[in-house]
Amino acid sequence: MTDTEYMDHAEAALAAIEQACDRINDATDADIDNQRVGGMITMSFQNGSQLIVNLQKPLHEIWLAARSGGYHYRHDGRVWVDTKTGEEFFGNLSREASLQTGLALVFAAA
Repeated sequence: MTDTEYMDHAEAALAAIEQACDRINDATDADIDNQRVGGMITMSFQNGSQLIVNLQKPLHEIWLAARSGGYHYRHDGRVWVDTKTGEEFFGNLSREASLQTGLALVFAAA
């Protein structure tokens, strides 16, 4: 994957996260405070916890930091996949956000 292809996929993922936070905040009581600075999105929850999504440009990865640990994802040409477990990024993000809010939240690629 070229640097340009990586950035196209990565920026689309970050935009999808921002759009999902807006949609979730409009439709639920989750109240996710999301802030983006460059290639990083910090999602803060009412219980004081955070999820952090960060681009790792030199590695062509997206990293997710959560209470349960850190996850590294590479784009397989179709979706972002965890480098250790093979799990899909947006599925994991949905699970982690749901754990923080107690609500069934869904994040998905645009």
